[in-house]
Amino acid sequence: MSAKKSFYQRVQESITLKLITMGVLVLLLLIPVNMVNDLIKERYQRQKSVFNEVTDKWGDAQTLIGPVLKVPYLKLTRVVEIDENEEEKITFVETVELAYFLPDELKFEGKILPEMRYRGIYEIVVYNSQVVLSGQFSTPDLSFLNVAEENILWDQAAVLIQVSEQKAIQENLVLNWNETQSNFNPDPSAILLKSKPSYYATESKSYNYESHCLKSNVEVRPFVQGEELNYNFSLAINLNGSESLNFIPIGKETNVSITSTWPNPSFGGHFLPDSKTISESGFDAQWKVLHVNRSYPQQFSNPNNYNFENSSFGVELFVPVDHYQKSTRAAKYSVLFIVLTFLIFFFVQLLNKVRIHPFQFLIIGITICIFYTLLIAISEHLSFGISYLISSLTIIGLITAFSAGVSKNTKVISIISGVLAVLYIFIFAIIQMEDYALLVGNIGLVVIMAVVIYLSNKVNWYQLKNEE
Repeated sequence: MSAKKSFYQRVQESITLKLITMGVLVLLLLIPVNMVNDLIKERYQRQKSVFNEVTDKWGDAQTLIGPVLKVPYLKLTRVVEIDENEEEKITFVETVELAYFLPDELKFEGKILPEMRYRGIYEIVVYNSQVVLSGQFSTPDLSFLNVAEENILWDQAAVLIQVSEQKAIQENLVLNWNETQSNFNPDPSAILLKSKPSYYATESKSYNYESHCLKSNVEVRPFVQGEELNYNFSLAINLNGSESLNFIPIGKETNVSITSTWPNPSFGGHFLPDSKTISESGFDAQWKVLHVNRSYPQQFSNPNNYNFENSSFGVELFVPVDHYQKSTRAAKYSVLFIVLTFLIFFFVQLLNKVRIHPFQFLIIGITICIFYTLLIAISEHLSFGISYLISSLTIIGLITAFSAGVSKNTKVISIISGVLAVLYIFIFAIIQMEDYALLVGNIGLVVIMAVVIYLSNKVNWYQLKNEE
């Protein structure tokens, strides 16, 4: 009987067995940790679906191209047919082809007015943009097509523009062309934009920009050698959108100036601003792009040969790391948090001769996992900082109460609650940082390891081995 009791005591006091048990418990706790990560992903996807539902009605990310001058012309096309006797039959068919000309000068001056929309517990940032286009065309020269002058349909010339979604246009579009006004109408035959720029692509939404262009008929005089005639134009567009507003630099010289009250812009695309000012009250940015900076010419006959979106640039209404992203970043440290908390109690039981049952370690680990679900639930209604404070204080209170039941030593209880508070503050600081999160996180880990090494030196491991 005494032999069995002696063996039982040795099992209870075995340091090696305690460490193995803690390792097994950490592995078991990976199951609720993964469940927490799945919960965050599910709630985030729900947020994205609500965002897509709102922006599908209001307007998605917008890309603007234009104006482009379109001039039709007649062309004889040689057609070869094989008759019943397998002889070639050659005919000429008259078809209408199109030539396109880009402006010499193009200027975008715009203002982005952001607006918060609410759907249930979710906030969605959308915007209304007011953009004025102005610039100048020179007289189009179709000599590069080798077409007779009488075959050029000058009376059918038109100016094209295209946005990502025509439904996002809020007011009628009126083109001022050499002091003559004309309205825009849909042109189902023309497509300039084909796809969303890849640098603004998102996983949750597929974009299809193959919408029709808008056309405004204009008066264009035939090109006369030695005669220079310029066409001045201006156009105001009131456009709804979300996420980003992008431009295509089709001018020989394109200048873009954008202002907004949004304090967190993210500039992307093929060109970055030449100058920008960002403050809490908003931003303003300016771009200047030359035709030699892009890969397509100023005049062409087939727009399908060129991918205009590759040269697009613009501004995204960047939303700083939201609560789901912050919760995800916090959950990445969950295993580390569990291990460090276990180590705290491990050294407490060694240095203060306190026994903690494996089941009690399991309770501590589950309590830490509850912190993350509590954080997600509260942050959907309150700010992330307040949610983090409430969740961390709740969990620290629970673990401190547990510590009071394990050890009656006030000093030990104070140390445990203090260390937990430092850990939660440390994780919160890392979450708030973006550029220095990795650096600060590694510095913190070095400090933690230094503390663990210090505490391990306080333990006489060989004496404990002899006592087993």
